[in-house]
Amino acid sequence: MATAGGMRNYGIALEPAGLKVRFAARIIDCGFSLALGAATYLVLSLAGVPDAVAAAPSALFAFLYFVLFEVTTGSTPGKRLFGLLVEGTGSEFRPTLIEATIRNAFMLLGLIPVAGIVLWLSAATVIALTISANSHKQGLHDQLANGTQVLRAT
Repeated sequence: MATAGGMRNYGIALEPAGLKVRFAARIIDCGFSLALGAATYLVLSLAGVPDAVAAAPSALFAFLYFVLFEVTTGSTPGKRLFGLLVEGTGSEFRPTLIEATIRNAFMLLGLIPVAGIVLWLSAATVIALTISANSHKQGLHDQLANGTQVLRAT
């Protein structure tokens, strides 16, 4: 299980990251992934691919952006900008592929036509509320991912 308050020795002091800084990092990361997703959409759209089909890779790309950065580096570019890292469970300093997939699975709700945005916003709201209510600042997505935790350098 992840340790609260940076109890592992990373060579720096760490504490659970709060909602505001996590939200700011998420906005920056969404900007990066949106730009790349929009470029993908534009290329597919110009190639004559129907809009509904061209939009799917963009939503999938955003999910993969978060999962792959967290698994390979323990942090996305937005998180890194704010000194955040996603701590995995056990002896891992970053989440496993399974943990990162679980904690970011809510993003796949955006693939559902029409209702997807409502479902995604609902999931994001639940995650924000659970981050705020948890003493270790772990959202529901962190808890479901075996107790991953976002930490911040102090």
